[in-house]
Amino acid sequence: MREPIFPQLPPMGWNSWNTFYDQYDAKLIMSVADALTEKGYAEKGYRYLILDDCWAAKERDGKGKLVPDPAKFPDGIRPVIDYVHAKGLKFGLYGCCGVRTCAGYPGSFEHEYEDAACFAEWGVDYLKYDNCHRPNSQGSEMLYRRMSMALRNCGRDIILAACQWGTEDVETWIRSSGAHTYRSTVDIQDSWASVKSIAEQRLQHLSCGGPGCFDDMDMLVAGMYGGGSNPETSQGGCTAEEYRTHFALWAMLNAPLIIGCDIRSADEETRQLLQNADLIALNQDPECRTCYRLKCECNPGAVVLVKPLAGGDYAVGLFNFSDSEGCAGVTFWDMGLTAASGMGLRFYDCMDHRDLGVQKEAFRILLPPHGCRVYRCRPVKQ
Repeated sequence: MREPIFPQLPPMGWNSWNTFYDQYDAKLIMSVADALTEKGYAEKGYRYLILDDCWAAKERDGKGKLVPDPAKFPDGIRPVIDYVHAKGLKFGLYGCCGVRTCAGYPGSFEHEYEDAACFAEWGVDYLKYDNCHRPNSQGSEMLYRRMSMALRNCGRDIILAACQWGTEDVETWIRSSGAHTYRSTVDIQDSWASVKSIAEQRLQHLSCGGPGCFDDMDMLVAGMYGGGSNPETSQGGCTAEEYRTHFALWAMLNAPLIIGCDIRSADEETRQLLQNADLIALNQDPECRTCYRLKCECNPGAVVLVKPLAGGDYAVGLFNFSDSEGCAGVTFWDMGLTAASGMGLRFYDCMDHRDLGVQKEAFRILLPPHGCRVYRCRPVKQ
């Protein structure tokens, strides 16, 4: 009997949707696999190359089996998956619990078991499973249970990434469905307004998600700068400062880190952000604990997050959501470190990668609009 898969850490990888929409083929996907390995992303943990909607032919074949689009994949999809695996990466594919996918391709409604067997035969490691075009009388809970059971009995370990959009009180049942991650929000757009809205929504659910079933806040838009062929995602872009805040929030909140920009042509600033080992370490911390939030009396537009880390360290994230410069800070007493303890916190800046020394009782900093700083802190005797 096979042991069930149980991801202890948020998955990391790349997805085609944000940048390429339906404008991709086998050659392009293989070139992204090359970039993941040659440009250092795989080494930092980005292992899943995920092909989103629009990969299939418009109809199933005569036996009811899914068929890769012959124009995009003239040799079938298996050679592409084999190429990805040969690079030491994992391959992800898109499916949908309805009769059609969101873009109008065949869905898996009442085809769950045959599709799971097909994915296993091809060598798929990760299934992004969307929520479009369900029959009006059918809720999504049972449909995610069905695909979960089908995948768990297909003969191959395949992560189920439930793209459920946060409807139907999903937090109350998604873990028991067997899904390994769950989309808890609407689709992200390449704009600060979208990033902020998603973050504010998930800050109300800090206790949700965790090992085995992570809260997926949708893909990263960092580095897109309004580019890409997806009309839904490309909304003018963010500033470099806003992308830093976006990535730091996703890292702190244990969200899967799934890149959406074109890593083949991303600039050096984007590459350094997405490969920031100090921020990735917070996301991939072995204990994978959720954050708690503290009030910031000096700035109502500030968000202060604290995350316990393995080995006794703490991550402290200071985020300025307001449209003007403002302070953000933390009082150590609120973290549980009293002045009577005779201890302070040694601050290490995860953005600039430098030691700030031991701070006593409190720490405060001035942040630009939509800016942030994230620190790794260790309690030490003064």
